[in-house]
Amino acid sequence: MNKKRSHIKTEYIRYCIALSLFFVFGCSNTKYLPEGDSLYTGGSVTVKDSIIKKQDRKELENALEDLLRPKPNQQILGLRPKLWIYNIAGEPKKQKGIRYWLRNKVGEPPVLFSKVDLDYNASVLRNFAENKGYFKTRVSADSTAKNRRVTAEYTVVPKKQYIIKSVTFPDDSLPMSRIIGRSSRRSLLKVGKPYDLDIIKAERERIDARLKEKGYYYFNPDYILAQVDSSKGDHEVKIKVVIKADAPPKALTAYKINKIIVYPNYSISKDSVKYTKEDVVQYKDFTIIDTANTFKPRVFDRAIYFKKGDFYNRKDHNLTLNRFVNLGTFSFVKNEFKVSDSLPKTLDSYYYLTLLPKKFIRVEVLGKTNSASYTGTEINVNWNNRNLFRGAELLTVSVFGGADFQLSGANSGKNIYKLGTETSLTWPRFIVPFFHVEGSSEYVPRTKATVRYEFQNRTQLYALNSFNTSFGYMWKENIRKEHQLNLMDVTYVSPNHVTQEYLDDIKADPALGKIIEKQLIFGPTYTYTYTNTMQKRKKNTFYFSGEADLAGNITGLLTGANVKDGNQKSIFDVPFSQYAKFRGDFRHYLKLGRESQLASRIIVGAGIPYGNSNVLPTSKQFVVGGTNSIRAFRARSIGPGSYFNSVTDNDYLPDQSGDLKLEFSTEYRTKLFSIVKGAAFVDAGNIWLMNKDPNKPGAEISKDFMKEIAVGAGVGLRFDVSFFILRTDLAFPLRKPYLPDGERWVIKDIDFGSGPWRKDNLILNIAIGYPF
Repeated sequence: MNKKRSHIKTEYIRYCIALSLFFVFGCSNTKYLPEGDSLYTGGSVTVKDSIIKKQDRKELENALEDLLRPKPNQQILGLRPKLWIYNIAGEPKKQKGIRYWLRNKVGEPPVLFSKVDLDYNASVLRNFAENKGYFKTRVSADSTAKNRRVTAEYTVVPKKQYIIKSVTFPDDSLPMSRIIGRSSRRSLLKVGKPYDLDIIKAERERIDARLKEKGYYYFNPDYILAQVDSSKGDHEVKIKVVIKADAPPKALTAYKINKIIVYPNYSISKDSVKYTKEDVVQYKDFTIIDTANTFKPRVFDRAIYFKKGDFYNRKDHNLTLNRFVNLGTFSFVKNEFKVSDSLPKTLDSYYYLTLLPKKFIRVEVLGKTNSASYTGTEINVNWNNRNLFRGAELLTVSVFGGADFQLSGANSGKNIYKLGTETSLTWPRFIVPFFHVEGSSEYVPRTKATVRYEFQNRTQLYALNSFNTSFGYMWKENIRKEHQLNLMDVTYVSPNHVTQEYLDDIKADPALGKIIEKQLIFGPTYTYTYTNTMQKRKKNTFYFSGEADLAGNITGLLTGANVKDGNQKSIFDVPFSQYAKFRGDFRHYLKLGRESQLASRIIVGAGIPYGNSNVLPTSKQFVVGGTNSIRAFRARSIGPGSYFNSVTDNDYLPDQSGDLKLEFSTEYRTKLFSIVKGAAFVDAGNIWLMNKDPNKPGAEISKDFMKEIAVGAGVGLRFDVSFFILRTDLAFPLRKPYLPDGERWVIKDIDFGSGPWRKDNLILNIAIGYPF
């Protein structure tokens, strides 16, 4: 009975709070309005037409509503909190302080109906409709006022839409006319399609782009005229594309490339370049004026796509500029084309390049927090030397250190400290023995060699020495597709200072011994990435990353290694790892509105040990949980399968890892106000072992693996301060895979009012950037 009364009381309080919020945000906004004015709450457009299909009519209405100005104050769930904040903040006495910040940065001034021009909006709607082929459209405007709030209503009555009957292109004797005619099959103007002024503009851009590929450097879309004749036919138009008669002769001339002059030491603070004859170097088709002898000439041969005698081509123009930028050695790249004074119908091309500082130091400080596991920080100090061998190479020497402090477990103190160094050398080209390979895109291909050492100390338990060296290639086909191939990737891990406490724990849980085994891993790795998420206007965008890691395969075949038959092979007394590992990460972003989207991700991974190994190395196994994974569980705490580490009575948090991984997340993201964004999410997944482990019951993959999926949910706030995003996610479990079958769903146990439940289940994650 008491519980029932308490529930009724709680619901009553919630109702009162909601009603109060509605009153505060909704009603009080109008009392601050100027005398005689009203709050403008938005406009609506109704298209009245019996011919247009319902779906097309709705799309037209939405497009027209987007044109209405001004936009009303932002709403959240029907309320206007930003306007309310603006009003309660009042007029600040000075341009600083909390009141000034609330009113001018967080708040939003009222949008007054006196600022709405109904006739102007009506003319904008009429022009838009006619530009879409609805000629002689009629638009009327009206408004409705109530309680000092006004809405605007627009009624659009379009006529029948005009259709393209025919399209003709220039048929004179000009060379450019023949080029335009040959490209007419790619025309955006299609017979039978509706007349659309935007399509006509896009067609002009298409023709201009085509001519730019054929040497017409001085041509531009304004020299193209689309003559529209709507006098004949039933709501039909004839379109004739012509070159304007007043187009200048330069625009009608195709130019070839003559001289190519490069200034690699150009200073933007000076108007001219001073040099002597000794500074001038002729290399193939280029004249290089390098006053400081900074670069080898072949750097420019790889970057510049133009050759003497070629017709000007905008694609090669842009490819060259992009290559110079992607070399990473120039802060400023300027290109000029001038009509040559030595040969007719030719251009001299000038490249002015301003150097970045040759040597620089960069310091990075990273922070990370997971309230269920560790909190820590890491600092990286990088010394860089650009253009080390005068070929735009980049040498980077890094020193890094960090610490992770344990926040849970029976005791604290089992912290992790690491210290290391890394040296890498990157060449802006493919380095392949015996033959030359050239990149084919605007992105400079790179060859990278790396040597790395890291010392990791888990206090009171053990320490690990890790050595890694790699050599491989990185290249991009285009802005969407990227590849990374390491021909050699070698890792050697050796334990150090293993304590008796940890050795005793290994007796109770033998799986812990895998962490301190010596490891030798070598083989090629390959990563392919595709993304179109940079296309902000698309409703659906995607990201995919696929990885392949093959270790010890050729060596295993040559030596006949087979651990199952007792024939395990070693190199320098260390058994080498042999496996094939694959991982795929697919993400989909659905744009729901201007400031909202649904982001989803699925990760599938599999590592198959064979030959010289019966398990994957610990450093190569999959893990789940944590700030960028299943956020309702601490990092590396889930699985494998239904296994739960209750064997040892240690006071630290042992990591759990597996050979197989399945993970899924979906997250709704929206802007709340100012720099604050909100999210609601659901995460699910788990890891499994390929082979049965008697020390980890329930860890092996089986046909019932879907019953062992962990599920968590939560909400979060993200603070977007342009140069980084601070993310806070509060999550709790919905399904715990380590509970007995039939008891894994724990939704019924959720009790936010219970202190013990919150302590055991609420997980606060703080991180930089989005989880995916």
